[in-house]
Amino acid sequence: MTANRALPRVTLVLGGARSGKSRHAESLIEKAAMGGVYCATAEGRDEEMARRIALHRARRALRQREDGGAFWRTVEAPLELASAIAAHSGRETPILVDCLTLWLSNLLLAERAVGDETERLFIELSRAPGPIVLVANEVGMGLVPETALGRRFRDAQGTLNQKLAALAGRVVFLAAGLPLVLKEPG
Repeated sequence: MTANRALPRVTLVLGGARSGKSRHAESLIEKAAMGGVYCATAEGRDEEMARRIALHRARRALRQREDGGAFWRTVEAPLELASAIAAHSGRETPILVDCLTLWLSNLLLAERAVGDETERLFIELSRAPGPIVLVANEVGMGLVPETALGRRFRDAQGTLNQKLAALAGRVVFLAAGLPLVLKEPG
């Protein structure tokens, strides 16, 4: 089965922290394709995050193609996500972006122009010849952040999620590892 028949051009997987978003997104591509590109946006800035990254890498390393090769080809894209999508998208090779929340926080911490970067992302999403699965946190369901930067991040993430949900053919929300389909193609 080719990825194009099994996956819409854009799928958005949303949920809270530790809700099962990454595993679900990986499974969508693993069921639909012979291999995929994993655009990782996390940076191991502290020991805890470095451990999380190592766990994700180890889980991906376990998945092999039928010929014994690695299923996932990882591309590190903590800031240059649009460029990574442009460089690695292919008709038969889906891309998984994990995750947009970390990418957005990286942009804010690097004092990059979030509006310009998200516009570049949407341009590349529209140009990509193959399917893309995007993972993002739903951050607007909790407490109001105490800092101006925290509120700016929450608002930017909410706006990004809304725009991506409008673009996506499929939107899935994960809670406690259980997927709830919010939008289906057609």
